Amino acid sequence: MTKTFKEVLDRKSVFPTLKLDKDMENLLENADVTRISVNHARDFYKIYVKAKRLIFKKNIWKLEESIKKQIFKSKDITVKIIESYELSSQYTPKTLFDVYFDSILDEINSHSVLLYNLLRTSKWSFTDDTHVTVTLEETIIAKTRGNTVIEFLEKVFCERCGMDFIVNLQYEKPKISKYRQNADKQIEQEVQNIVARTKFAMAKDDGDEDAKVAVDDGAMFVGGSENAFSTINDSKTEATKVSNRKKEAKTDSDSNSRSNSAGTDKKPEKKFEKKFEKKFERKGDFRRKYDNDPDIVYGRSFDDEEMSIEKIDGPIGEVTIKGKILTVESREIRNEKTIIMFAVTDFTDTIMLKLFARNDDVADILAYIAPGNFVKAKGVVTVDKYDSDLSISSIVGLKKIPDFTSKREDTAAEKRVELHCHTKMSDMDGVSDVKDIVKCAMRWGHKAIAITDHGDVQAFPDANHTVDDKFKVIYGVEAYLVDDTKDIVENAAGQSLDDKYVVFDIETTGFSPEKNKIIEIGAVKVIGGEIVDRYSTFINPEVPIPFRIEELTSIRDDMVITSPTVDVILPQFMEFCKDCIMVAHNADFDMSFIKRNCALLGMECNPTIVDTVALARVLLPQLNRFKLDTVAKALNISLDHHHRAVDDAACTAEIFVKFIEKLKDRGISGLDEVNALAKSSVEMIRKMPTYHAIILATCDQGRTNLYRLISLSHIKYYNKRPRIPKSEFNKYRDGLLIGSACEAGELYRAILNGRPQEEITRLVNFYDYLEIQPLGNNAFMIRDEDSDIASNDDLIDINKRIVKLGEEFGKLVVATCDVHFLNPEDEVYRRIIMAGKGFKDADEQAPLYLRTTEEMLKEFEYLGSKKAEEVIITNTNKIADMCERISPVRPDKCPPVIENSDGMLREICYNKANRMYGDPLPPIVKERLDRELNSIISNGYAVMYIIAQKLVWKSNEDGYLVGSRGSVGSSFVATMSGITEVNPLHAHYLCTHCKYSDFDSPEVQAFSGRGGCDMPDKLCPKCGRPLSKEGFDIPFETFLGFKGNKEPDIDLNFSGEYQSKAHKYTEVIFGEGQTFKAGTIGTLADKTAFGYIKNYYEERGIRKRNCEIDRIVQGCVGVRRTTGQHPGGIVVLPMGEEINTFTPVQHPANDMTVDITTTHFDYHSIDHNLLKLDILGHDDPTMIRMLQDLTGVDPTKIPLDDKAVMSLFQNTSALGIEPEDIDGCPLGALGIPEFGTDFAMGMLLDTKPKEFSDLIRIAGLSHGTDVWLGNAQTLIEEGTATISTCICTRDDIMTYLISMGLESEEAFNIMEKVRKGIIAKGKCPQWPQWKEDMKAHGVPDWYIWSCEKIKYMFPKAHAAAYVMMAWRIAYCKVFYPLAYYAAYFSIRATGFSYELMCQGKDRLENYMKDYKKRKDTLSNKEQDVFKDMRIVQEMYARGFDFMPLDIYRAHPNRFQIIDGKLMPAINSIDGLGDNAAIYISEAAKDGPFLSKDDFRERTHVSRTAVDLMSDLGLLGSLPESNQLSLFDFGA
Repeated sequence: MTKTFKEVLDRKSVFPTLKLDKDMENLLENADVTRISVNHARDFYKIYVKAKRLIFKKNIWKLEESIKKQIFKSKDITVKIIESYELSSQYTPKTLFDVYFDSILDEINSHSVLLYNLLRTSKWSFTDDTHVTVTLEETIIAKTRGNTVIEFLEKVFCERCGMDFIVNLQYEKPKISKYRQNADKQIEQEVQNIVARTKFAMAKDDGDEDAKVAVDDGAMFVGGSENAFSTINDSKTEATKVSNRKKEAKTDSDSNSRSNSAGTDKKPEKKFEKKFEKKFERKGDFRRKYDNDPDIVYGRSFDDEEMSIEKIDGPIGEVTIKGKILTVESREIRNEKTIIMFAVTDFTDTIMLKLFARNDDVADILAYIAPGNFVKAKGVVTVDKYDSDLSISSIVGLKKIPDFTSKREDTAAEKRVELHCHTKMSDMDGVSDVKDIVKCAMRWGHKAIAITDHGDVQAFPDANHTVDDKFKVIYGVEAYLVDDTKDIVENAAGQSLDDKYVVFDIETTGFSPEKNKIIEIGAVKVIGGEIVDRYSTFINPEVPIPFRIEELTSIRDDMVITSPTVDVILPQFMEFCKDCIMVAHNADFDMSFIKRNCALLGMECNPTIVDTVALARVLLPQLNRFKLDTVAKALNISLDHHHRAVDDAACTAEIFVKFIEKLKDRGISGLDEVNALAKSSVEMIRKMPTYHAIILATCDQGRTNLYRLISLSHIKYYNKRPRIPKSEFNKYRDGLLIGSACEAGELYRAILNGRPQEEITRLVNFYDYLEIQPLGNNAFMIRDEDSDIASNDDLIDINKRIVKLGEEFGKLVVATCDVHFLNPEDEVYRRIIMAGKGFKDADEQAPLYLRTTEEMLKEFEYLGSKKAEEVIITNTNKIADMCERISPVRPDKCPPVIENSDGMLREICYNKANRMYGDPLPPIVKERLDRELNSIISNGYAVMYIIAQKLVWKSNEDGYLVGSRGSVGSSFVATMSGITEVNPLHAHYLCTHCKYSDFDSPEVQAFSGRGGCDMPDKLCPKCGRPLSKEGFDIPFETFLGFKGNKEPDIDLNFSGEYQSKAHKYTEVIFGEGQTFKAGTIGTLADKTAFGYIKNYYEERGIRKRNCEIDRIVQGCVGVRRTTGQHPGGIVVLPMGEEINTFTPVQHPANDMTVDITTTHFDYHSIDHNLLKLDILGHDDPTMIRMLQDLTGVDPTKIPLDDKAVMSLFQNTSALGIEPEDIDGCPLGALGIPEFGTDFAMGMLLDTKPKEFSDLIRIAGLSHGTDVWLGNAQTLIEEGTATISTCICTRDDIMTYLISMGLESEEAFNIMEKVRKGIIAKGKCPQWPQWKEDMKAHGVPDWYIWSCEKIKYMFPKAHAAAYVMMAWRIAYCKVFYPLAYYAAYFSIRATGFSYELMCQGKDRLENYMKDYKKRKDTLSNKEQDVFKDMRIVQEMYARGFDFMPLDIYRAHPNRFQIIDGKLMPAINSIDGLGDNAAIYISEAAKDGPFLSKDDFRERTHVSRTAVDLMSDLGLLGSLPESNQLSLFDFGA
């Protein structure tokens, strides 16, 4: 008695726990299990299955594996399913071959690759239903194994599938190409090498009997005989065991062969014992030199055979490895020794080496142990006790070796040009840097390369910086093209909406009208908006219906087998449609089958066609998908049996009727008007399908047009991807070439989907050139079970079809690689990134690397050598020659123009100077002002000053101070025009009343290099009033250079609250549409890439060492993830210029909901063309604004020499507390900008500042890189320098060197190179000469040493501006403490918590104790909380307190001073953000809350937050819900 497979699985006694996926269950639904048998050892199970539909071998194997894994788990059991079929009469030998051949290939490949290759290249002819002829190439293998193939086929077709026919075998002479001849020679050489290595191995291991076992590739059987199955299984099992033993013996040599390009023969690796002999190293010299081995870097000479690093999988003892050094780190340890740690890779894996050396030897060792060098090392593998990773230590020897890697070269006499190439800017898709790609093409001798990233052009500037004069970069894009030129109504002829329509749907055996058949037609006739008739029929396709179609439609062979064929049905259907307009959902698909079959029957078919998908895009713009069921649901139309033609047609008809109503509501009555409606719909373009296309710029006009298209695609048409409509492309086609691109291009898709010839013709005519690609690029379609592509032959056919189309229509056809990574081995980076993005087939990467000319010629040899050369070499060079050498960015400088800016600036400055210093000006003031003005105006920078002046004046007028950044405070013109508060003149006294000034007295001269505010108070000798103390002694040349040749940069710190208004004001100054946010590009960072890689390997159960992950990280970082905007950068476009001549534009991160427009290029790429304003947001101006509101004190009047304020940076006395009161903090600087961190306070304690000038110097030190730590700090500790003499700001270097007698221009250049870190990085060729000049002028060695350490430096003007703002806040901390704490908690606090901090001092300090215990493990958020706790603790220590938060009085985000206490802001409650706080505040204004439910409803706050507020007592005694009283029912 037979059981269905499902019944067998459901029986509790047989496989009770087996679970299969839904697809597998459906596949087995009609399969019967006829028998289950097991051998005596109960380790071999056979399940006999009889099915009515074909089950491909891959699914059989998958089922076997599921049973084995789930039922028998760890047991060594073999499960074999023996299938046979009862197929419908639709199956003939030919149809069975068409459907089942791929599965047959898979099956024979699992037994023998030789037989697989024979069968794969065979030709089949079906003379009748009883005879099949198989033709093989006449080779030795075919002659000896041909009969085995035939036996195999007869068993499959006849015994398994129940067919009754004879298979005949014949042979034909093979055609040998020159590429095949070369390949044969290569194979011959490889065989000789293998034989030589085998002999060598056998000589080493004569006793290996297993090596003598021969396995017969033809010994196999498929089909019904049980005995034969066991024979196969036994032979296969034995073969597998032998094969595995062979593999184990062979793996090491294979791996070593891969890592050794020289191809030297490898000795078998030694087996390592667990006992190690201790190695003793001679004391004294760290290396032993031998006459015959001068390459020893460390230790003694050795000549052991190296092993591949990937094989080091445990502490296996002493090993020898070779590789490239990636990173080097050294650290001094005790006993005058240094540990040197360096990561080495052989490109199979990476391992860390640890070497202990005496301090005296370190410099010599590190001279060679440097990134990029190649070494061979011998040492012991151990588990590192710190990171638990394997590393090599106890190094016996280390020696230099040459680079053993090989680089691919293009040796062809005539070279190709790559016209389709993606870089790291290609949206998480390409992984190679454009510079590396361009350099490789140049090295290979190619004359050009096209850069064509997906949808963007952000790699252009870097590509431009890489090329030489002989090489050409072709600038292009792989566009997402939308065909909006195609009408919704095809062949419209003025018909009305009330005309006669046939709404129809078809079901087919597949997607291609050329290869597949119609199996059902359903249709509904609509006249005047009413359904008047119906038509429905099955069609016998005369081929079996595929399982996936049966699953989708529920139509089976037995349902159609008695129906008429298409030659009978189609004329009937066309008669039903006579004189009617045809309507379908996705009409292209349905009509392609109708037209194709009409053509085969000699019938004309050219009706008017309406597509309801296209109509839905216009009439239902709220939808994102337009499948039939989605549209039906949106219109409340039922669809009971989706994917049945009769039901789908009825549903589509109802949809169409509703669409007619909608169109009439819009005043449309005819089909011509419907087409006009679609033309104007941007929303429709955003929802239409996209196709890839390559667009190349041939000239500068083309570049501008390309940028226009990129801007439109991002600004106007973006939806999930940037779209370029064909209509826009046609508008801007001048100077552009368009190619048909890859398999995602519309031409390839049209051919793949069997579109009608007229459609193919229309598409070919649109493109300037056609593109074909290597077969591997599209091999994913072969793996896709739903695809009609079954083999490489199908892919070859499509490529040949495209080549033929090129010939027919006179279009150039080019072969491209579609490059996504530079070299084959780089695929791992793309694999990991694609896996991180969720692609299921990430591990099956296509070979999308840059190929040489020879590699491409070999790939396309199936076209014939002449045609291959044409598409690979001739035509790609022709396209390259059509493209001029152009620059992707304009070379000219285009500053904005403000009329009479020169005169305006001069007038503003003189007016302010005269108001301050009187008229006439003191000579020193006039000289400085004139010198600066002349330099600024003559170099064309006056407009920058006027712009900044307008912005600052506007902010000041609106009540917000502006802090200057950078070196703009070095400019006296900036001070006089009101841009900065920093006065750069040297220290002087000034009487604001009578304009007396003192620049020259000895008392003033004593403060040279210091701040005027530090001078003693003095009365005016003329009028007796107190003198103002001015000046910070900052040279103008820091800002503009001695020759005006330094590009100035005016950076301004506006209040964060005011920043957006300042940005808007730029539009007032320059006009709407003339300003853009400076764009940025967000790329994959180290940490994110590390996470991607770690997750990738962990998900696959592979453990990788951290140093290997770090190596792979370097291949992934820099890949573009998103775009953004500079926090304050505004790019200004001069009037009369178009932005697209400089850069495309877009929304940040392509966010279509914002009205911000940014530059598409990173702003650094165009900052030499267009002015960039830095209008930054900062907390200091916001805080000072709040302090001014709370205290009424004008911040500009706060004295900069107050002793109490200065004491905050020395002790806690001004706060009236002791350090013990605030957890031992010795200073009162907590919470003061620039000085409130532990790092900055440590500097204050080390330097002991006494005056304001010292604070400026300390600010310079704290903001520099390697200026304080390991530099100034060391010099001060040693007593070599003081805070006054060490280098603190960049200006110090220039002024000091000039004072020592160096020429001013040289001093300026030294300052610039030091402050940028160029000297510290060893990249300054002039440094040795400058160093000699400095020594010759008496500059001390410690000063030169300090310069060589610095990597970045702050300008003095920037430090002064920051300290002025910080001082004002510090002043309020001393004299207006509650105002200070209110402002700090409102604006600067990032971790304030009402629950933790406002419940009294004792509770706070308990929480602080807990945080301190966990200080090493605190999260970033907890660190912020602890920082704010310290400020709260200080406030409590000073005797101030919080009052309970009152939700009816509290401000959403500002702390208030009420009755001598602080009222916390609502957003200080954990879990309440700014928006929630505003909701609560606004709701409270509408009256008391009746209950917690009422509170939640009116404020939209989460239940968790409400519960917390209730626990804190902030909701009083509110009940849970509103109480209903009897009194509420009163009259």
